[in-house]
Amino acid sequence: MVRTAGTPVAPGSLNDLPEATWGMMLRRGLPQFGAENVLPVLGFYAVWRFAGLGPAVVASTVVYLALAAWLIRSGREVGAIAIGMVFVAVQAVVGLVSNSATVYLAQPVVLSALWGLALIGSAALGKPLIGVFANAWYPFPDWFRAAGPYRREFAMQSVVWGVYFLVRAALRLWVLLESGVGGFVLVSVPTGTPLLIALVVWGIWHARRTFSRLQDHDVALPVVVHAHSKG
Repeated sequence: MVRTAGTPVAPGSLNDLPEATWGMMLRRGLPQFGAENVLPVLGFYAVWRFAGLGPAVVASTVVYLALAAWLIRSGREVGAIAIGMVFVAVQAVVGLVSNSATVYLAQPVVLSALWGLALIGSAALGKPLIGVFANAWYPFPDWFRAAGPYRREFAMQSVVWGVYFLVRAALRLWVLLESGVGGFVLVSVPTGTPLLIALVVWGIWHARRTFSRLQDHDVALPVVVHAHSKG
């Protein structure tokens, strides 16, 4: 027999999803968001001002690794965390070997640009990365993540985030080369946390609006099942 396209194959429906309230999503995602984007940079700058580059690199690395350990113990997805941990380790080694704060801080700028390209590329490939990070804010089940509305929504958001990362990377690199570490930190903060918060709030609002209009048939997964007769 052939199961017609549009028949849901996953054991779930929209009614099974937890209510996507702002309070629930902020409690789930805000601590991780703030810690990842603020604490390592502030830790580096505070220690660098008083103790020099080496201790600052160590302090920033310890802050991030402690955060990663907390996220893993909390049961969060480890893919993005593992990538971040590898980069932090490489960044620390390069910063200590080069003995240059400029080189150390230029590395996340390059990473930001690479993330921008990866986000736009993931949207083009139909596997949007923002969909992965969205699970830090809301526990999307696997069957919903495989559906078309999920991929379309977060493909669009991945392009928006990708453009933001590319523009911010270009600005931060220019300021770092022109004004040094102090100017870099001053630019990183307003172009970082405030804009990131604005993008996160917009992303949550847009996804909630999009998904709240869905019906069960909108997220049904097409599948073909063949039954072989005996003899």
